[in-house]
Amino acid sequence: MRKLLFLGASLASALALLTAGCGNRQDEAAKAPASTTAGTELDDTVVTTKVKSALLADPDIKSFDLKVETRKGVVLLSGFVDSQTQIDRAVAATAGVAGVNSVENSITLKEGSATAGNMVDDGVITTKVKSALLADPDVKSFDIAVVTRKGGVQLSGFVDSQAQIDQALAIAGKVDGVTTVGNEMSIKK
Repeated sequence: MRKLLFLGASLASALALLTAGCGNRQDEAAKAPASTTAGTELDDTVVTTKVKSALLADPDIKSFDLKVETRKGVVLLSGFVDSQTQIDRAVAATAGVAGVNSVENSITLKEGSATAGNMVDDGVITTKVKSALLADPDVKSFDIAVVTRKGGVQLSGFVDSQAQIDQALAIAGKVDGVTTVGNEMSIKK
């Protein structure tokens, strides 16, 4: 009987602590300002997926050459393509997706043709730039996409401040093999 009483008291105490802990977390969450909510982030992920699908559905757009990032319904397109027509089609296809509030076009036209050697070198440079960005604690590197073409690096994404943009550009510019650094990053709104 004492064991049952002790077990019941223990369960009641644990339940009380759990309930109190949950209440405190809800209160803390309500007080903390959030730049985006989980719902907004989920909506942005859905929009990104829909945009990528729309781009893949159009055979005239080389969608594998494009990066798609979404923040609060604003879609940032970046990367390198062969023609202005591809850019125009990509922007139009993106704008037609439900949930897209606006489109930021940061797509760059390719200059000349890349060799297999260029593509391998570009992959290595992209990896080096991403690693260098990851190594800097002041740069939120997961918010930055890196695309490389013939040694030219393009950084895109939504970051917190101009200081992060400046730091990311400086880091990328110091990586061996980088010939130019293009800034297509935007400050989060």
